[in-house]
Amino acid sequence: MLLVTDLLIHVTVTQTPAVKVVPPGQTVNINCKTSSNVADGCPGDYTCMAWCQQKPGGAPKLLMHSSNRLQSGIPSRFSGSGSHKDFPLTISGVQAVDSGDYYCQSYHSGPVFTQ
Repeated sequence: MLLVTDLLIHVTVTQTPAVKVVPPGQTVNINCKTSSNVADGCPGDYTCMAWCQQKPGGAPKLLMHSSNRLQSGIPSRFSGSGSHKDFPLTISGVQAVDSGDYYCQSYHSGPVFTQ
């Protein structure tokens, strides 16, 4: 038996501020709002939130998934929180190396069953 869910979910994501300039050492918050509820832990079949960083000329790098779970190798000064429709990314003690573009992204964590 093979069951693949063909579920289309539309979530609009709004990120603020568009541009933020800060000196090293400050705490930075980048906010992400969604048009519909997003799960904060993403167990099972849910719409989840991820954050990526992209530097000029480079590929996007995953920072965290499931709203607050850091990807391996990402410094602990990065943290995510939130649930439902508000998902801030916080960088504590920002460093020059943290310069770049940051993107929040919703994704669906749906099951695929095979037997």
